Amino acid sequence: MTPFEALYGRRCRTPLCWFESGESVVLGPDLVHETTEKVKLIREKMKASQSRQKSYHDERRKALEFQEGDHVFLRVTPLTGVGRALKSRKLTPKFIGPYQISKRVGTVAYRVGLPPHLSNMHDVFHVSQLRKYVADPSHVIPKDDVQVRDNLTVETMPLRIDDRKVKSLRGKEIPLVRVVWGGATGESLTWELESKMRESYPELFV
Repeated sequence: MTPFEALYGRRCRTPLCWFESGESVVLGPDLVHETTEKVKLIREKMKASQSRQKSYHDERRKALEFQEGDHVFLRVTPLTGVGRALKSRKLTPKFIGPYQISKRVGTVAYRVGLPPHLSNMHDVFHVSQLRKYVADPSHVIPKDDVQVRDNLTVETMPLRIDDRKVKSLRGKEIPLVRVVWGGATGESLTWELESKMRESYPELFV
């Protein structure tokens, strides 16, 4: 084994390394012909391997197409520019949206209707940067059932106490309760101070 093969796990692609030790050395025009044939053989094998891998990939992948009016999620990557347009955060979402497709541009690109805070971005994206949004009627909240406050928050009411625990902080024991909240947006769970909940909602502790 040569040092090159030991280091990289493959043989060096030069004529000097294509022959085993002890074989006759080819010189002159025969060397050029032998080298050309070796390179041609390597290229044919690489092309066959790439074609085989492509066929495996195509069997499991369908062409992604959208229609005008469809809603899609937009991938957050430096390529689309969305990552630069959003504020810096530790946990940036992989997709944002959904946004509506307004027009098809060419064969693999679409114009997307972006919100005002993304108006500084180019609104045409490659199909690989989009993911289809499947509408679910259960995600729609009736407007009549939602009462929005002046500070744009939705009112929720505690339904029951689900669990209790005691948290130690600086040598003090603080009792906490896990509250099940209910409202127009569904149920949610939060840990709250037991003293605060007893003061605001004493009926939960009867």
